[in-house]
Amino acid sequence: MSREFDIEEEWLSFEIHPETPAAGVLLTEHLPHIDWDDLYRNLKQQGARYDIIFNDVTILANSRKVLEASEFARDNGKYDTFHEAVFKAYFTDLKDIGRLDVIYSVADEVGLDTAGLQQALEQDTYYPRLQQTTAMAHSMGINSAPTFIINKKYSVVGAQPTDAFRDILQKAASEG
Repeated sequence: MSREFDIEEEWLSFEIHPETPAAGVLLTEHLPHIDWDDLYRNLKQQGARYDIIFNDVTILANSRKVLEASEFARDNGKYDTFHEAVFKAYFTDLKDIGRLDVIYSVADEVGLDTAGLQQALEQDTYYPRLQQTTAMAHSMGINSAPTFIINKKYSVVGAQPTDAFRDILQKAASEG
């Protein structure tokens, strides 16, 4: 017997590496313990199953302004569209999403008011919100993305197979 339940989602932006310089940093320098060839081989293989193209990102971008821009997009009803376009810009097109010209280009591509976005970023309008969600994530021990929290009790960290989600969702559903 299958049981139906509602799933409510809310994506929250937080800075994983706020110490990243404005110009970004080489991933191989920032995370030297990772086998990047193996990681990208696996990402490309897994992404291909979903028509997602991963290329070899070499720079860890400073994400503060693009995360603030995502909050602008949220308030303007384009969060999901903007998020997907930023993902593609970074992982597929290898653009530095820490650069304002890239952020404005992606915003324009998804139909956001770039003049309004520019004003919001210049005035740090969304920085307090970003600080709040970052502090909340850290208080919950979250230090990587994506992290999925289910029923405020269970977490799934990283890009996991469907079965990992299925197992957690079934466990949460059985608790009622």
